[in-house]
Amino acid sequence: MKIAIDIRSAGGEKAGKGWFTFNIVRNLLKIDRQNEYILYCSDFVAGFEEFKNAKQKRISGKGVFWHINAAIDIYKEKINIFFAPTSFIIPILLPKSIKSIVVVHDLVAFLFPKTHNKKAVFIEKLLLKTALKKAYKVVAVSKNTKKDILEKFGIDERKIKVINCAAGEIYGKIEGEILKEFAAKTNLPEKFFLCVGTIEPRKNYVNLIKAFALIHERFPEFYLIIVGKNGWDYEPVYEEIRKNYLQKYVHILGYLSDKSLVNLYNLAEALVFPSFYEGFGIPPLEAMKSNCPVISSCTSSLPEVVDDAAILVDPESPSQIAEAMVKIIIDQGLKNSLKEKGIIQSEKFSWEASAGKLYEMIHEMPKK
Repeated sequence: MKIAIDIRSAGGEKAGKGWFTFNIVRNLLKIDRQNEYILYCSDFVAGFEEFKNAKQKRISGKGVFWHINAAIDIYKEKINIFFAPTSFIIPILLPKSIKSIVVVHDLVAFLFPKTHNKKAVFIEKLLLKTALKKAYKVVAVSKNTKKDILEKFGIDERKIKVINCAAGEIYGKIEGEILKEFAAKTNLPEKFFLCVGTIEPRKNYVNLIKAFALIHERFPEFYLIIVGKNGWDYEPVYEEIRKNYLQKYVHILGYLSDKSLVNLYNLAEALVFPSFYEGFGIPPLEAMKSNCPVISSCTSSLPEVVDDAAILVDPESPSQIAEAMVKIIIDQGLKNSLKEKGIIQSEKFSWEASAGKLYEMIHEMPKK
């Protein structure tokens, strides 16, 4: 079969959807050496060069014109299956003879539209329902996302398969000297909590800053490090930091490579992940795999991801978030227990296993 995949999100500075695309496609290509793959992009994406049965195809155009040009080329290439890991436009444009697999990462545009980019909300509300109806198969990244899809759109449950995200291979426990060298080189504070994710309303950084302000006077030796680039409507986060006079204690590092991030997880007191809503939530898994305790929201897919290996909190309550941070500081037994449980929990998810499920889905689809 000839299989086409949109890999644009797998290039550059990747967030959750980008890491999903990069890892699921790489691991799928490791499994499937028989089918022919055409990887559609706007610019060359590193990481797929080793696979002889896959070639990248650069398509010109911006916005909707890229999608139209890609759809035309997919039709000309006589593709059997199109895999859409991030966008819903091409599956709508393609004829039914080309069977589409559409990935749904979350329904934030429908459930929490005020916390999401307005342009993205408009596009998803306009297109997602049609894309799901037209798709031959649908991938949901968590059981919770599958539940949301069924409740919102009522499509045939047999059409949906849950294929989870995972932490990348680079994440894991790091010992001694490497960590000391990294901490010294980067001038990190000795004691800090970590938060990872794009700075935007859905990630709930304002309540995190309020929580950190509550513990700051009692534990002035602790800092908060935020890893993530500025998304939309990020200004209130910086305003909350200024309002609480925490400029010296809250360090926003922007986007970091996974090589730096794995060191931060290993050094952090805990990852605090107070997001209002996640379709999956990869950072808690990365943290758990890297021997870092996790404080997580009790909402959406996150209890499914962390199970009993994290302290769950109400994201609407800065006091609950602060209480969890204090527990981590004062209770070494709890901290050690969360580390042990976290490593066990993280082993339940792997990109190899997820790619295997995707391969099974592709293998079972009719060739014509």
